Amino acid sequence: MPYQIQINAYIFLSGENYMKKKILMIYPEFPTTYWSLKHALSFVNKKSAMIPLGLLTVAALLPEDYSIKIVDMNVEKLRDSDIKEADLVFLSAMIVQKPSFDSVVARCNAFGIPVVAGGPYPTSSHEKINGVSHFVLDEAETTLPGFIRDLENGTAKQLYTSKERPDITKTPAPRFDLIDFRHYNNVALQNSRGCPFNCEFCDIVQLFGRVPRYKTPEQFIHEMDLVFAQGFRGSLFIVDDNFIGDKPKVKDLLRAIITWQNAHGYPFTLFTEASINLADDDELLSLMTESGFDMVFLGIETPDADSLRSCSKSQNLDRNMYSSITKIQNAGIEVSGGFIVGFDSDKEDIFDRQIEFIQNAGIPMAMIGILGALPGTKLFQRLESEGRINKNNEFSGDNTHNLRMSFTPLMEEEVIVDGYKRILADIYSPAKYFDRCYNLITKLPSRRRKTGKRITLSDLRAVFRSLTHQGLSRYSPQYFRFLLKVLITKTGKFPLAIEHAIKGRHFFIITNDILKADELSSRIEAAKKILTDAIASITTAPGEKPNRYAKQIRELSRYRKYIEKKYARISEDAQRYLRDQFEECIESFDEFFARMQTAYAM
Repeated sequence: MPYQIQINAYIFLSGENYMKKKILMIYPEFPTTYWSLKHALSFVNKKSAMIPLGLLTVAALLPEDYSIKIVDMNVEKLRDSDIKEADLVFLSAMIVQKPSFDSVVARCNAFGIPVVAGGPYPTSSHEKINGVSHFVLDEAETTLPGFIRDLENGTAKQLYTSKERPDITKTPAPRFDLIDFRHYNNVALQNSRGCPFNCEFCDIVQLFGRVPRYKTPEQFIHEMDLVFAQGFRGSLFIVDDNFIGDKPKVKDLLRAIITWQNAHGYPFTLFTEASINLADDDELLSLMTESGFDMVFLGIETPDADSLRSCSKSQNLDRNMYSSITKIQNAGIEVSGGFIVGFDSDKEDIFDRQIEFIQNAGIPMAMIGILGALPGTKLFQRLESEGRINKNNEFSGDNTHNLRMSFTPLMEEEVIVDGYKRILADIYSPAKYFDRCYNLITKLPSRRRKTGKRITLSDLRAVFRSLTHQGLSRYSPQYFRFLLKVLITKTGKFPLAIEHAIKGRHFFIITNDILKADELSSRIEAAKKILTDAIASITTAPGEKPNRYAKQIRELSRYRKYIEKKYARISEDAQRYLRDQFEECIESFDEFFARMQTAYAM
């Protein structure tokens, strides 16, 4: 599931006694992905989409006499002085944050500061991680106390793990006071852990179990009070693995939220992740709408029934998916969706079917992914037993810049990757995207939502930036056509139209980046092969001149300039991903020209 805040012990400390525990908690940087909304956040003066909820929760579990500082690398730079001033570094990451995680570990090692690591990535892959003094894995409530006890006694071990499922009604409220909400577009809260379903590709059941565990409504309302007291107004993301895993308990919570929202003038809108059976419960839909929910993420995955069956996505079978999605939209809740290509059951028409489904369903934020084998999942175990895991390209969680598969698929990998790129290019073309936005807006009810949010200077600035930047862009005709249609037919939804237009800017930019970077990657690989052959073909004889190589030298000189120019023009994120590949290619060019110069004393 996208952007899940996994609260798996993000802890770290060394096994020595310290006079004073100065704890530096670090949240590594996320790469720019569809979910990061980086190019949209700049319009609203935000630096990150989401707060580091896991670290804030772990901070609340630490002894009161520990001095705690959090550096979220998504909103500020990590300075060497931050590391050197700490006694211990607490480091956590999801697998997509691995490159930044590894970099931070190396920096801490260089300064001799012990690192304690936890969270989803270390929990699934700690055997492969170097440079970490202590791993505190699984759920912090079960593994952190033993680690702290041993730390205080000077006997801290390297590994702490437990499959015990803690009672989260005893989990303290996150330490919201440790961060500045002004940097974030959304505030994350957790109400439950676990999911009743067991999809083959998902690791939630392995991490948190199939029986959802809930906080009490009073706990959750207390956390809303804390966020409100910190001055935040806006969007709350309830990060539950499946918000509706236990519907009776969820309904109790929603009634409490409605009471709170009414008492406070509806300062928050809410969104979450759920399963498609949300559409089967009219009362639940009504309570969510009344509570202030305006979006839900659904794991739709694929319109192909055989693929759904093969990955144990039973909740999506035997239903009209269009009708279910439309029902949720008609209730006033936007549906964003996750989609996957690369299932064993997929046929070559799956790419067109995905495009058609997404477009007809009116899902503006459609997150497409190539199927990946995440360690610990049933999918990974099955593929490993079949000898299909690709050890040279481990699952990275990044479908933005790493378009190579972590296992050997039944369909040709090249067909899957090309089809994936074609889906992105189609659904995130401005015309198709704005059509989906308008489709959604026509399905949403006309009645105005209860909201206490007032138009701010920041909102007006975002509208102005959208009109000036997007209004002068290459897609300005589609942009203005969309806004005009909404103004004429759904005037009250114009603010929503602007919001979607701003998000669209991010999707257009990142799609263009993906396609350009992948094309450049292919060019670089082709150049490396040409250079290997060219180097091997260099021969000399007494008195021979390089005339017969003159054309090849000119062509390769032009090819080098072409690749350097293309590399300079792609985004910084794409450059980071391609850097090793690019540098190896340039070294091959240098080797070729050096050998030619040596061979012929040019």
